[in-house]
Parts: sequence; structure tokens; C-alpha cells
Amino acid sequence: MILVLIAGAVVGLGVLVLVLTIAPPRTQPANALARLDVRRQEARERAQTVAADPNRASDAAWIRTVGRSTAGALSRTGIELGQLRSDLAVVGRTLEAHLATSVLAAVIGFFVPIVATAAAVVVGVPVSVAVPFGLSLLAALIGAALPSMVVRGQAATRRRDFRHVVGSFLDLVAMSLAGGRGVPEALQSASELSDSWGMVRIRNALGSARLHGRTPWSALGMLGEELRIDELRDLAAALALVAEDGAKVRDSLSARAGSLRRRELAESEGKAGESSQSMLVAQLLLCVGFLIFLLYPAVTSVFASG
Repeated sequence: MILVLIAGAVVGLGVLVLVLTIAPPRTQPANALARLDVRRQEARERAQTVAADPNRASDAAWIRTVGRSTAGALSRTGIELGQLRSDLAVVGRTLEAHLATSVLAAVIGFFVPIVATAAAVVVGVPVSVAVPFGLSLLAALIGAALPSMVVRGQAATRRRDFRHVVGSFLDLVAMSLAGGRGVPEALQSASELSDSWGMVRIRNALGSARLHGRTPWSALGMLGEELRIDELRDLAAALALVAEDGAKVRDSLSARAGSLRRRELAESEGKAGESSQSMLVAQLLLCVGFLIFLLYPAVTSVFASG
């Protein structure tokens, strides 16, 4: 029965592909332009990711093919993936590789319950058809969502690290301004004093702004929009307002750096408090278990004698 269902699904998929090949859906001009914009954005994000990590350029051809096909299908259905794109940009991973991994995990998750059910049937264990099919759908959904959940957790950690980099960057820019440099020169020189991931992204953004004739603060704002880091967007807005007065820029940057440090200190204290509470709960559980271990023989003896 399971083999019949699998064969029917494969035949149905083949018929669908044949129909789409013979009579493809009519393309709307607005949808075509939107897809071109999405492809251009994906190419720009991939170029930035490869510039930050050259090892990402060696993705296999099938990964790029599956990723592009999945991204195109999602864009045609109206799914934007804005948060996922930002998380991938922070992590330094291409959208094609992530979508290919998600599809592969979904396929593996779909077939694992089917293979396990087939093995159980061969052994002689009676299994209902609805159970493996439902488990396959559930496992496929979990497999498709698991890579995105992992990326979101990694992106949250990197955003915290990037905020620390922004604070250090502001201090370096303020020091360069105090030395008599202009705002663009101070931004560029400060970004070249470290090779951390955050500084590399800031340096690449400033270099791209210089090549395309944009202001450095607009490049920082675009980077903040791409990575969804509020500190960079606020910095770009502040620099755009006071770019003509070096003293005000220096005072504003010093104040923002101090604010970032206070925020990081508050977050560290909050995490330390959470860790202390977790340790206290663990100690209480150990004490409860030890009390149960001591009282259990006495309680059992009382009930046995009664």
C-alpha cells in the first residue's frame, strides 16, 4: 500500500511538471519586474557574503540550482523572506545554500518515517497507513523549519557581537575626529583598524559607497537596514544631521558609544541574573531529589506496616 502511494505521488508530480512544461502560466510584466528586482538583490547579497567570506563562493552547482528554484517559487507565491534574508546576511550565508539545506532536510524528514514503516512491515509489525503519512508530513515541516531556527539563533548572537563592534567603531571614529580628520576619512580609517567580521562588513560598505558616489553615512544606513541593526541606522541618521560640524559629530559619537556600553553592561547583568536563577532552580531540584531519596524508605515502611 505504501509503495502504491509513493508511486501515485511520483506519477502526479510528473504529470504536473509535464502540464507546466507544455502550457506554462502567462507571465505578468509587474511580476517579471519584481522577480528581476529579487534576483538583483540576491546577487548583491551573495556578492557581499562572498566578499566577507570567500569560502562561500565554492558552493556546489546543485545547491545553487535548488536554492534559486526554491527562492523563485517562494517569490512567485508572495513570500518575501525579509527576516530570513537579514539573518543570513548577519550569519554570512547565501540564500541559495540555506534554501537548498532546508529542502534537503524536508525531503529526508519526509522519507525517514516511510522507511521506518517499511522496515516495520517487513519485520511483521502491523502499521496503519495514516500514521507514517502524518509523521512524514510533520517530519518534513520540522526539517524545513529547523535550519531557519538555527540561523535565527546564530544571527541573534552575531547581532549582539556586532553591537559591541559598533561601540568600538564609534570610539575609534571619535579619536580620529579629535586628531583633525574629516568625517569620511575618520570612518574609513577606523574601519581599517580591525579585521573582525563586523569591521569587515563596515569597511566593505564604506568602500562600496566610495565607488558608487554615495555618502558614508548612507552606506552605514543601508548596512543597518540589511542586517536589521538599529545602532547602525541611528548612527547613519546622526551623521547625516551633523556631518558639517566635526565637534558635534565627535560629541555625538562619544555619547552613543557610552550608551552602547551601558546597554551591553545591562544585558550582561541580566544574563548573569538569569544564570543565577537557573543555578538556584537546579540546586532546589537536587535538594528535593535528595529529600525524596531519604524519605522514601521510611514512607514505604510505614505503609507496609499499616
